[in-house]
Amino acid sequence: QVQLVESGGGLVQTGDSRRLSCAASGRAFSSYAMGWFRQAPGKERDFVAAISANGGDTNYADSVKGRFTISRDNAKNTVTLQMASLKPEDTAVYYCARARFPTGQVMGVMSAYSYWGQGTQVTVSS
Repeated sequence: QVQLVESGGGLVQTGDSRRLSCAASGRAFSSYAMGWFRQAPGKERDFVAAISANGGDTNYADSVKGRFTISRDNAKNTVTLQMASLKPEDTAVYYCARARFPTGQVMGVMSAYSYWGQGTQVTVSS
């Protein structure tokens, strides 16, 4: 059984930085790509960033490119989203997700992920 637990959300001001963490339980964490998605009130869940199984490849949504950085520590079964220069439009619930198959590919669609955390709220005040 895979469990993903996000942490690090909170209320921040425009321009601030924030780091989100996702702790994963279960086997073979290092065999799966991981991703971050977010969902703002009244909107669909959108892709934010993803990282390959070995951490060598990453992918970002255009809206966060250059501001957010995804990383992982396979020894600790964690994936991190470092967010900088936060904007009010970054306000959302952020979800960590594990890829459906151990392909190692970096994917930016929800259907490629089969396990999800409960989410952590990030609110950016203007």
